[in-house]
Amino acid sequence: MMLRRLPTSTALAATALTGTLLLAACGNGSTATSGDGRLKVVASFYPMQYLAEQIGGDHLEVTGLTPAGAEPHDLELTAKQVGTVQRAGVVLYLKGLQPTVDKAVAESNASQVVDAAAASPLVDHHLDEDTEGHDGHPSSEAAGDPHVWLDPSRYAAVARSVGDGLAKADPTHAADYQQRTEAVVQRLDGLDQQYRDGLRSCSGKAFVTSHAAFGYLADHYGLQQIAINGVDPESEPTPARLARIQQAAKANGVSTIFFETLASPKLADSVAQDLKLKTAVLDPIEGVKDPTRSDYFSVMGQNLDNLRTALGCASGG
Repeated sequence: MMLRRLPTSTALAATALTGTLLLAACGNGSTATSGDGRLKVVASFYPMQYLAEQIGGDHLEVTGLTPAGAEPHDLELTAKQVGTVQRAGVVLYLKGLQPTVDKAVAESNASQVVDAAAASPLVDHHLDEDTEGHDGHPSSEAAGDPHVWLDPSRYAAVARSVGDGLAKADPTHAADYQQRTEAVVQRLDGLDQQYRDGLRSCSGKAFVTSHAAFGYLADHYGLQQIAINGVDPESEPTPARLARIQQAAKANGVSTIFFETLASPKLADSVAQDLKLKTAVLDPIEGVKDPTRSDYFSVMGQNLDNLRTALGCASGG
């Protein structure tokens, strides 16, 4: 599982978390359903929240812990959010991604807890060397890349796990959850086929991205990810690694350096300027800035278009 070095503020928050949970458990209204009878579901960040909303529909009251447009790795729960986790009927999260969420989930009374990492076991995509943490020492990213949702086939496995968890917590609507799960899985199967077709005839296979979020996507479609940062977007590459990234980009005929929407583009811009290359967005979909204007499928579609352009894929592929 991916572990992150906790900043001082996070450590203090974690210390106070147990007491807050106890207070929340003793409060009034500790029920797994809302006033109108909907099942209370808490989702730790966007990919889990999206599945809850798509599969649960009107049967759920879904609360997302990570605000729209926020970077989920840095989430620190408020006392109110801890109480929300405590009173939830179902909690959806990815263990190892958000330490304060892990702590709250471990002490919650939810009847069902769905861990995406259990539904789709994590693979080690972190950089073995040449990245540094905030303090200038080598980064100690643990094995386990959390970005499973960027491979549609893995995200489908997570969707099935979410559907099963909702059905167990709310058997009255189990048939609805099953039907909506299958609809999501079918859309993901279609997306998978779009990627296979779109990336079948390309002149290049390697792409450079700002952090190592696309390992599952690269593995699944036979591409090569060259990451500036590690799985942790806050890690920093050493000068030696930056030099090797530049060498790899030249050797593989890379035309584009990809940056993200929720993280600083400075390093990607710097590498692109040094190599006189273009920049474009490859979004890891850890969150979306405006869920009313874009969602998982629309962003994945744009990612495919940007990859096809950067890799020189044949038109009509």
